[in-house]
Amino acid sequence: MCHYSKIRRVSKEIVTLVTCSDFPNLEPDEAGLPDALRERGLEPRIAIWDDPDVDWSDSTITVLRSVRDYSLNRERFLQWAHTVPRLLNQASLLDWNSDKHYLGELAELGLPTIPTTWLEPEQNLNKMQIHTRFPADGDFIIKPAVSSGGRGIGRYSAADPVSRSRAIEHAHDELAAGRSIMVQRYFEQIDSSGETSLVYLNGLASYRVDKAPMLHERFRSTSQTMPETISRARAITEEEWRWGEQIRRYIHQYIKLKTGRDELLLFDRVDIVRGAEDDPNEFYVMEISLIDGSLYLSESEDHLEMFADAIAVRARW
Repeated sequence: MCHYSKIRRVSKEIVTLVTCSDFPNLEPDEAGLPDALRERGLEPRIAIWDDPDVDWSDSTITVLRSVRDYSLNRERFLQWAHTVPRLLNQASLLDWNSDKHYLGELAELGLPTIPTTWLEPEQNLNKMQIHTRFPADGDFIIKPAVSSGGRGIGRYSAADPVSRSRAIEHAHDELAAGRSIMVQRYFEQIDSSGETSLVYLNGLASYRVDKAPMLHERFRSTSQTMPETISRARAITEEEWRWGEQIRRYIHQYIKLKTGRDELLLFDRVDIVRGAEDDPNEFYVMEISLIDGSLYLSESEDHLEMFADAIAVRARW
């Protein structure tokens, strides 16, 4: 007589990595992530966020990654996010992080952010009124409040009549399309020192990358995402750790105000620029990315390993 022992199948935690149709296999920067998750005993899957055939309830956790088109379909994207169980980052956070008006609200709490003039479609501004809201000198930036990947951003010179005229047309077109506009002075120190991104994983400041200046004079991005040039990737210094903790406290204070509770973020990228030597602020926050911001996983093997570890912790929470 043969005796059959029942073998209990141990199922793996399923991690679905969310992308868009432009990057059906994730962006190149994230190509190594599925293998890194398999090495940790997880079962990775890749799915396009607006694919109607995907069963999102089938995953242990669902992680937002290459959703570069979310700003083009923001309302539909947010509706989708609120239907996905165990989505990271959480859908309640995407509502506010998908519209850069959050920077003004964080500034009101005291976080140093780049001073911004907001132009709204409902103001019905004519071209002369738009003109009067631009800086009188220096370079400045125009970008939509809802954008991703650098779409719709432009750098202009206030003192150059041709450049200023182009800026007026840019802002007027965006407002006519119903999009809110941000007008910000261009920090000249970016041209010499670039920008810095601090990456947080599960609430901890984990690493940083230095980015070369991306907005040269007369730069204008339209429908395409804007490539980023990394000059160096390295561990966070003691000074940056201090800045990172200050930024983290403001972010979580803000989250609590917006949602009524604190939330542990799986990932969070904060783009900052150093203040000038005579500036009382040591740094300014340019943007906070909880949705599709690159985490520069291919810049260092450590980055990939740290992000895979952070996902594994949350999958087995």
